[in-house]
Amino acid sequence: MKPLGFAALVATIALSACTSQPDYRAAETAPPTVPQVDLTRYAGLWYEIARYPNGFEKDCAGVTAEYVQRDDGRIDVINTCHKGSVDGPVKVANGVARVMEQSGNARLKVKFAPSWVPFAWGDYWILHLEPDYSAALVGDPSGKYLWILARDKVLEDETLTRIKTRAEALGYETAPLEMTDQG
Repeated sequence: MKPLGFAALVATIALSACTSQPDYRAAETAPPTVPQVDLTRYAGLWYEIARYPNGFEKDCAGVTAEYVQRDDGRIDVINTCHKGSVDGPVKVANGVARVMEQSGNARLKVKFAPSWVPFAWGDYWILHLEPDYSAALVGDPSGKYLWILARDKVLEDETLTRIKTRAEALGYETAPLEMTDQG
């Protein structure tokens, strides 16, 4: 298969995986995001604490997300996971994010597909952020995706409970959340 043909096939599969994801949020109105995010403080390494099940993270452990600000105003996104276990082979997904205007930097569009694929931008909304930027609730407004992220591999039970309570208040189901094995 030619390289461009293969890339188109991968992009098609990725887009169809996104559309087959169940919705875990019944509300019809979009949830509010945090009012303002300091992207300089938000940048850096985050550990995935929990996630909604999804096809692109199937069998992933030791998941991290790193955000790096670029000079052009966009953000490089480097997601890593270890397949099977925290000692398994590393899988890396490189993407780019752009801030949506008038969102206080709390609503981003993220793309992991090649630059020539026009309709592959996904919503990345910061729904809750601890005041010290130690943990965050991130998702999309439809309820297909939701993540709890933290700066450390382990999140205190009190903080985890507070974030789950916030997710429920925003209309997201928390029962489907899967805890991520960070080793």
